Amino acid sequence: MFYTTIILASELVNHITNPDWVIIDCRFSLDNPERGRKDYVQSHIPGAIYAHLNEDLSGEIIPGKTGRHPLPNIKTFVQTLSKWGIDSDVQVIAYDDKGGSIAARLWWMLSWVGHNNAAVLNGGWQQWIKNNYPVKSGVEDRKFSTFAPRLRNELLFDANDVLRILNNPGFRLLDSRSADRYRGEHETVDPIAGHIPGAISAPFADNLNPEGMFLSREELKARFQTLLGNVPFERAVFYCGSGVTASHNLLALAYAGLGDARLYAGSWSDWITDPNRPVSKGSK
Repeated sequence: MFYTTIILASELVNHITNPDWVIIDCRFSLDNPERGRKDYVQSHIPGAIYAHLNEDLSGEIIPGKTGRHPLPNIKTFVQTLSKWGIDSDVQVIAYDDKGGSIAARLWWMLSWVGHNNAAVLNGGWQQWIKNNYPVKSGVEDRKFSTFAPRLRNELLFDANDVLRILNNPGFRLLDSRSADRYRGEHETVDPIAGHIPGAISAPFADNLNPEGMFLSREELKARFQTLLGNVPFERAVFYCGSGVTASHNLLALAYAGLGDARLYAGSWSDWITDPNRPVSKGSK
């Protein structure tokens, strides 16, 4: 049995010594990029290796050309996965301490390169600690294994793809940031506030309950059906600030049994690099 969306801590704890399971710690803080690595070294799930959002799950930032977390070069990412000991036979489990919003980025990237045996720890590090499960300090690694990608570029949108669907009622564009950032209020990350015209607000945090656990499949299904209406799920395109937390919505959609939507990976920080692209503010 492989896990392909989320996994409970009570299920993961039974596999921490399984050599065919790769556990990846994705803890990261935007305002302190080294905090996650330091937290990992201090204490992590036994056997886990560390993935740094900026170094391992993103590519080179080109000012004025890319967003804040562009996808890495495929060859580079494949080398990273091979270094982590990931091949087609392993189960990958990613976790963080932010409700799965960083771990979901790795989950989506693995889907993008054709590795479906990947899941995110429901409740993340907090649930692991709450249950008093074992932890370990220091740095760990795994034996090299050759990863063979099977690219699924149909999951990926770029800015030109988004421009083509802006006035197409057969698609739905969804903004995964908080509602105030969608409206153009209290923008503290990107230099221009607002949202892509026609997008609707769909904050990723609404996938979670107050304890930071994913809502039930039934609740998530109802949420996305309300957001999308008659638009097919495969014609839903999610974005956020830099293509990270939008993956959380894609994970929740898959967990609800609704299949694969699309990710505008460059997201808002990429969109605003071109002053000719339209910007909206407010509730619509």
